[in-house]
Amino acid sequence: MTVTFAQDFAREGFASPVRVMPQEAAADLTSRLERAERRLGQDGFARLNAKGHLLYPFLWDLVHDDRILDHVEKILGPDILCWGSSFFSKDAGSSSVVPWHQDGTCWGLDAPKGLTAWLALTPSTPQSGCLRVLPRSHLSALPHAVRNAPSSMLPLGEEVAGDVDEASAVMCPLEPGEMSLHHVTLVHGSAPNQATSGRRIGFAIRYIAGDVRQLGDQKGYATLVRGRDHATYLLEERPQTDLEPAALRRYRDILRHSATLVQREAAGLVQQPR
Repeated sequence: MTVTFAQDFAREGFASPVRVMPQEAAADLTSRLERAERRLGQDGFARLNAKGHLLYPFLWDLVHDDRILDHVEKILGPDILCWGSSFFSKDAGSSSVVPWHQDGTCWGLDAPKGLTAWLALTPSTPQSGCLRVLPRSHLSALPHAVRNAPSSMLPLGEEVAGDVDEASAVMCPLEPGEMSLHHVTLVHGSAPNQATSGRRIGFAIRYIAGDVRQLGDQKGYATLVRGRDHATYLLEERPQTDLEPAALRRYRDILRHSATLVQREAAGLVQQPR
């Protein structure tokens, strides 16, 4: 029997590489990102990084891109929400890392029916700190600790609390325009960018099945990207122009609300400074 894309993903917890767009299209997205950074400065842009698709039409269109969603639908089904999005950029020679972790640790979902689509905008290689995954580690949730390592790119500073068998890790190198998909509970991370030049830039899009709910008595916010609305989340709106005032007001309210929900989940993690 031929193993399907969805069956392979269900067994291993990830799929990589998956071609999404030509390298020229990825280069155009990189140029748009860099224009946004020049306008705001890197620090200013970083403060607007979470759910950037609510502020920039080109990112809203990207999280709705059928070339991505056609693969996501094979795994999550026809009704899909975008729970979040963010850039992960490492300058050449920087010490920035993504510690071993599982994405869904602090998402507060009532079922692990989600994944991350990690789209490479520049070459993502072992030397530049590409994604590393532990195949089949998605079958159970692991304890995490908040360590706040200075080099960590994770906003909450969380890491898998116990030892990780790095010998079993698999590298997921990507060319610009390719993506990897990994399950919401797959253990993954990435090393520093040890290249002598060039940024490693990826855009991570968090998708969940349309019938997933936020734990607790408050609904979260999400973007309906395909299929029908199950009324499980408050739906987000498309920005009309870059950083339009109405979108910025909505964005700030949504980020405050979302931060409250995520921090509630993070409060249950062990505080374990390095």
